[in-house]
Amino acid sequence: MNDLGALFLNAMLVENMPLTLFLGLCTFLALSRRPGTAVGLGLAVILVMGVTVPLNQVIYAHLLAPGSWAWAGMPDLDLSHLSLLSFIAVIAAMVQLVEMLLDRFFPAIHASFGVFLPLLAVHCAIVGGSLFMEERRYGFVESLVFGLGGGAGFALAVIMLSAIRARLAYADLPDGLRGLGSAFLLTGMMSLGFSAFAQMVAP
Repeated sequence: MNDLGALFLNAMLVENMPLTLFLGLCTFLALSRRPGTAVGLGLAVILVMGVTVPLNQVIYAHLLAPGSWAWAGMPDLDLSHLSLLSFIAVIAAMVQLVEMLLDRFFPAIHASFGVFLPLLAVHCAIVGGSLFMEERRYGFVESLVFGLGGGAGFALAVIMLSAIRARLAYADLPDGLRGLGSAFLLTGMMSLGFSAFAQMVAP
C-alpha cells in the first residue's frame, strides 16, 4: 500500500477522532440517536475537514510559517502564532457555507442538527485535524488525504453508534442505561475495538 493510502487508513481507523483520540465527543454523542442525523453529521464533517485541512495547509505554508515571506524580502517574519486563529476563521466560514447549503437543500437534516451545526466551527475534531497537519508538517496532498480520512473515520464511528442505538431503542435496558448511559457504554466498547487497529500497525 502506498504512503497516501496508509495515511488515509491511519487517519480513519488508527487515529479515529472520537474513538481513539476522543475528539468531537459532544456532537458524536448528541447526534447519534437517529441514523439519518448521524449520516448528515458524518457527511458534513467529511466535507468540512476535507476542505479546511488542505486549505489551512496552504495558508500556513505560504503566509504563516517561518520564512514564508522570504519572497517579499522578510525572511525572518514568523506569523505561526496566528495559526489557530486563522484555522478557526477558515473552519467557521466553511461551516457557515455548509449550514446554508443544508438549510437550502436539506431542511429536515438542518433542523435535526439544532444548535450543534454552528458548533462545528469550534468542533475539536475538525480544529484538531488542522493542528495535527501543522504539527506533522504535512504537504498539500497529505493534508487533503488526512482531512478526508479523519472525516471518514468520524462518519464511520457516528453512523455505527447510531445504528446500534437505534436497535437498542427497543431493548429492555435497565433504567440507568437508557439514553446517554448506554451511549457512553457503547462508545467505550467501540473504542476498545478501534484500539486494536493501533496494535496491528505497531512496530
